[in-house]
Amino acid sequence: MRSPEAGPLSSPTTDTDRRTAVLDSALATFARFGYRKTSMEEVARAADISRPGLYFLFSSKEALFRAAVTQALERDIAVVEHVLADVDRPLPERLLEAFDQWAGRYVGPLTRDVAVVIEDNPNLLGGIAQTTPRRFEELITDAIAVESGQETATPVARTMISTSIGLKHQAATREFYLERLKIAIELLVH
Repeated sequence: MRSPEAGPLSSPTTDTDRRTAVLDSALATFARFGYRKTSMEEVARAADISRPGLYFLFSSKEALFRAAVTQALERDIAVVEHVLADVDRPLPERLLEAFDQWAGRYVGPLTRDVAVVIEDNPNLLGGIAQTTPRRFEELITDAIAVESGQETATPVARTMISTSIGLKHQAATREFYLERLKIAIELLVH
């Protein structure tokens, strides 16, 4: 029998929330130090978990990195899907918000490192490094196709994505990125 001092039993929701928080801390730590220089000890400290507890959840640094990036990319895609599904809003507005969620939030001195650590380690990520960008392109293409047809949608979506990538590497701030991307979207979607 558990004593009252032992605290409450963990629930599945608490375990899921804890895992999410550990993965968020891990991604921030990888972004700060880079994959190679990040130790499991640093991640454990940042996540406020013991090192053995971290190894209980993730068998290796590679498994932890893959899980952290996968969580972030899947969360980004889910938000993009939600934004683009809101057909009561004008398409240019939805596209701008979708790109902001996908890439814009990684613009700027503090957040750019997250994108860099992901881009610098594709071999550690497996298929997720290819499938989520493809899924993003499909979502953008499908949203454009509703208004302009599939034939036009594919090249327009690809041009927007190329523009976004160029702006992301050029922009010092998220505001600059969004300002320029808004102009590109207005030019491409009519």
